Amino acid sequence: MLVSCYSMCLFWLQGDELMSTNERLASYDDEEESSSLKPTAEVSTSNPKSKKKKKKKNKDSAVANKTGEDKELDLILENLSLNVNSSAEQPVSTKDKNKSVKQQAASILQVDPKCLNAENELRRIFGSKVVKSFVSSNQVGSSRQMRGVRGRVHYNLKKSVLVTPSDSWLRCDDSLSMQFLEIKNGYNYFRYVHSPSYSQSQRAFEAAKAINDINGIASILQHHPYHIDSLLTMAEYFAVLGEQQMSADAIARCLYALECAWHPMFNPLQGNCRLKFKHDTNKPIFTALFTHMKNLDRRGCHRSALEVCKLLLSLDSDDPMGAIFCIDYFALRAEEYAWLEKFSEEYKSDNSIWLFPNFSYSLAICRFYLEREACKDDCMDAEKASSSDLMKQALMLHPSVIKKLVAKVPLKDRTWTDILKHAFFWSDQTGIPSQDHLINIYVERNYLIWRLPDLQKLLSGAAKLVIETLESNKSELKDWACVRKEAFSSEKNEYGHLLVSEFSDSLSSIPRENLQQFMGVPRMMEGMQDENQFANLPGNGHAPRGVANRNALAVLFESMLPWVTYEDGVDGEPDDNQHDDHRQDNQ
Repeated sequence: MLVSCYSMCLFWLQGDELMSTNERLASYDDEEESSSLKPTAEVSTSNPKSKKKKKKKNKDSAVANKTGEDKELDLILENLSLNVNSSAEQPVSTKDKNKSVKQQAASILQVDPKCLNAENELRRIFGSKVVKSFVSSNQVGSSRQMRGVRGRVHYNLKKSVLVTPSDSWLRCDDSLSMQFLEIKNGYNYFRYVHSPSYSQSQRAFEAAKAINDINGIASILQHHPYHIDSLLTMAEYFAVLGEQQMSADAIARCLYALECAWHPMFNPLQGNCRLKFKHDTNKPIFTALFTHMKNLDRRGCHRSALEVCKLLLSLDSDDPMGAIFCIDYFALRAEEYAWLEKFSEEYKSDNSIWLFPNFSYSLAICRFYLEREACKDDCMDAEKASSSDLMKQALMLHPSVIKKLVAKVPLKDRTWTDILKHAFFWSDQTGIPSQDHLINIYVERNYLIWRLPDLQKLLSGAAKLVIETLESNKSELKDWACVRKEAFSSEKNEYGHLLVSEFSDSLSSIPRENLQQFMGVPRMMEGMQDENQFANLPGNGHAPRGVANRNALAVLFESMLPWVTYEDGVDGEPDDNQHDDHRQDNQ
């Protein structure tokens, strides 16, 4: 017998839970409802029984020519909401529906500013004494290197929520600002704006970038220390050199400058502000937040990374960075299981996130841990699908995941060898470009989770159940193949712009001698340091005294270190006029 409609719907929601989600999804605004008519749409917005009655008259002639197997397959696809548009049956007004959905979408992506601070999370993990001791030891090491060197000028920097500015940083100028564009569908839209001086630096950056001149980019930062694209480029360069701390510091400076430019009405932590990626001036904040999120993850600050991921996802519903494909990972690592289930039900998307490989497997894991907590509290929810059922259905929808996990984790037990012998799990490709690409992203991002023995047991048990089911009812193999084809109907890879390497934790570095090709041409460097080119930049276009005749990249390396200063006075004493110039430039 084919898979029943009930068992297939169990993949998404159970019983009354299905109806409650249907009601929420039915409240999408008109624009999103029209876009959701394509095959990969969200969960059905009507009762399957009433939907069947409604379409019965129109389908009588067609259904009469179909076999019983085809009829049942159509019901499967209908119940997976591959045809959607029943919002007219709902008595709620469009205005009320739009308001309800916006409130839900905004609330689920609200960011906790306390959790954005990585230091707070480190204190929760290790305790305040350990963190304080670590900071003190670093300060002692720095003070030793400061012997004979006069400290830098300290400024009263503006407080920020994204990062904590260092005392050694300069003040931000007003060359970067933000413009309010419009209010649309209850969201405030903004765009970053460049001043004439910033635009001049941007042109210099593009010229240096065109010839891979990293020294030219470093020279820009000497004169304009908060030029965003230059900071992002140097962060990437430091990461390639293996200087991860300097790379993270460059990203932090970048985020600080971007936040200092925020419009008074721009409050992204509430989830109701938008920065569309289509505007070129908005693109750097997406890159900076995504890189910052990965840096937090490498430090073990998964809750902070989750909050940054929520912020990144809320800025543009089109999700240009693919934050939706790693938000489940950070939620699991931060043990935010209840939030993840709520997010999967309430997040507004033109595709059902339940169809994505990462959510198919992560929600099964999420239910596994929630079941454990429920057992302790003796409050099991019988209406919800079990973790075993959800894992089984994830394997039926994305079978190639298991072979990739066995190779990546790796899983060397003989149990996995026996499982992979079955024809259903033998291949590591589905033949559907979009699905295969998302599976590669999922395995690269989430494979560490599968090193836990309990989850390996859950996965192997579900795989054995799949094998037993297919041996007793081979028709299900065809049914699930049809579901995959409908869920990922495009013949092209719709997610090819998301690089698998961007979701990896691995750090690759290149020896410094292999980067000589990026050091720039001497003539280009002379042009970049021409004071006439930077006549309108802070500091009147002159490099600080004591660094004008030095390699720009070497100076930039030193400037990232808080204990280094540049001296031009007698007997190692800095020139006070130089400090005065810095104060004036940054006021």
